[in-house]
Amino acid sequence: MAEQRAARQARLSPSQTPPFDNLPPDAPIAMPIQDFARQPLMGRMRAVQPVDYHMVARRILVVAMSAVPAWIAMREMQRTIGMDGLSGWEVLYLLLFIPLFAWIAFGFSTGLLGFLVTTVREQKIMRRLDAMPAQPPRGRTAILLPVCNEDFLGVLGRLSIMERSLARTMGADRFDVFILSDSSAENGVMEAQTYSQMRRSFTLPVYYRRRAENIGRKPGNIAEWVRRQGGGYDYMIVLDADSLMSGQTMTRLAADMERHPHVALIQTIPSVAGASTLFARWQQFAGRLYGPISAIGMIWWSGSEGMFWGHNAIVRVSAFAESCGLPELPGRAPFGGHIMSHDMIEAALLRRSGWSCHMVMADDSFEEFPPSLPDLAIRDRRWCQGNMQHVPLLKNIVGLHPVSRFQLLVGASAYATSPLWLAMILLIMAGEFAGAWTTVAMLPSGSLLALTAVLLFGPKLMGIAWALWAPERREGFGGTMSILRGATADIILSILMAPISMLTQTINLAGILAGRKSAWNGQTRDRDGIALRDAFRLFRPHVVLGAAMVVAAIASGISMIWLSPIFVGLLMAPFVASLTARKDLGRVAAAHGVFEVRDPWWRQVRVTELARPAPILRGRELAIPARPLALAANDGW
Repeated sequence: MAEQRAARQARLSPSQTPPFDNLPPDAPIAMPIQDFARQPLMGRMRAVQPVDYHMVARRILVVAMSAVPAWIAMREMQRTIGMDGLSGWEVLYLLLFIPLFAWIAFGFSTGLLGFLVTTVREQKIMRRLDAMPAQPPRGRTAILLPVCNEDFLGVLGRLSIMERSLARTMGADRFDVFILSDSSAENGVMEAQTYSQMRRSFTLPVYYRRRAENIGRKPGNIAEWVRRQGGGYDYMIVLDADSLMSGQTMTRLAADMERHPHVALIQTIPSVAGASTLFARWQQFAGRLYGPISAIGMIWWSGSEGMFWGHNAIVRVSAFAESCGLPELPGRAPFGGHIMSHDMIEAALLRRSGWSCHMVMADDSFEEFPPSLPDLAIRDRRWCQGNMQHVPLLKNIVGLHPVSRFQLLVGASAYATSPLWLAMILLIMAGEFAGAWTTVAMLPSGSLLALTAVLLFGPKLMGIAWALWAPERREGFGGTMSILRGATADIILSILMAPISMLTQTINLAGILAGRKSAWNGQTRDRDGIALRDAFRLFRPHVVLGAAMVVAAIASGISMIWLSPIFVGLLMAPFVASLTARKDLGRVAAAHGVFEVRDPWWRQVRVTELARPAPILRGRELAIPARPLALAANDGW
């Protein structure tokens, strides 16, 4: 029947193509639209809990560790430039310098706490988790895979890996898979035909539905499934089109939800996998090397106020339906309309309703990374718009937990740091040009410069130390020398990348504030190179600003030494983007032990390159270790 329906659709024009679905019987559940001006009654009752002074102390420690270096920096700069009073130029400089210094200190503090947790308490944590019985889940779990104009064969290839892994675990019969498509009508025909041909090769029930109208993007897609099918399931594991997660991790997440009925969300911290271009390999290496200590530090102080990243997470369906019906925001896009960065708001709404939200490290939770710098910038612009939408919601949503408000504020302020850095650089140049100061006088003193270097490079050094700490982790990066080679290359590329990202995010933020909204289409997940002329067209503003800095510095006599990392990065932007988007350079780097990350074969295969995923997987053994989650969100949850 499904094959006949797909054949009929193929004969229709794209504009005539109806929606397609192959679903189990409906099991509706109510999902009311939330009133942000009033906290739900049940949420107020459930939210009345004793104060966890242990977690309060952790959060005070993080704030203090961030504020103290900022206070030291402020006093040192006042001593350096304010001995005869502060001019208007100098006051403006301090207003830019101190928040940026505090932001760097916050990142360092989170990484330091994560490093201490992983090194001092790692064995204790692992023993406690190993003792926890991994019972098969009793409730039903839906695995949701939203897609929108993706490489559908790649999607099915990754899905085939996951569902075959899941089929080998206890309790696999309690899981169903739903592919939820928001693709165009033309792509929908191809998806329906491919699904109809492939669905019998899956070992678990795999359902497919393409909506007639793409209302609300991904959150609207999931909300429609919840209202139509959510009543038949206790939990839903939400994935992205590029997600990979082992069956053991999925069953463990479902079992943990059953063990902790007050928990509504468990967000895993996915690692980057499937990298092939030099850019993606670099980000994969950096994420694996430096990411864990920062993530664990964030888990340590977040506690039951964890964040939701919209994928690679399990959610309690009844809690989500009760708490997360998102309204359209008043006004026009980019600030009005549907909420784009819905995931952080949904976590905040769950916590507002009294549910616990946790983040955990998991061995086998993966995602892919954009293959090039321009692709990352496109994704980053969408995130920027979504996070800017959160600013008015900080005061408009009644009943948010203070930590949830802080997380939303941090997410929005992350995109304000780039224009602040650019403003401070231009201010220093303008001040010297106007005779208000000399650049040398405005630079930090030796002690403050050393503190700045510690805060900037400390997380990287701690990540290297963490990797070298245990032989298993060390070998996972190809050994000590491979780690050091990769870290050296990362520092060089990061120095070039910093001014590029600074200007890109500034341009994105300016465009959003000017009212230019972002599109939300299928992401580019595979690329091999960018023509240099295209790179120059994309990064023309960077080259122009870099050249203008050089001309201004020469004309006004400003020292070129402190400016050189900035204008060199800007002038090199097209070359960096073009070269790092190449796969052959990624292979060369791997052959020389640079950006090396060793994984079992199934984690390295880029499934989007497989022509027929299911037959290729036959006969392969999925060597997935049955390991527990690596770190609980806090003690006793």
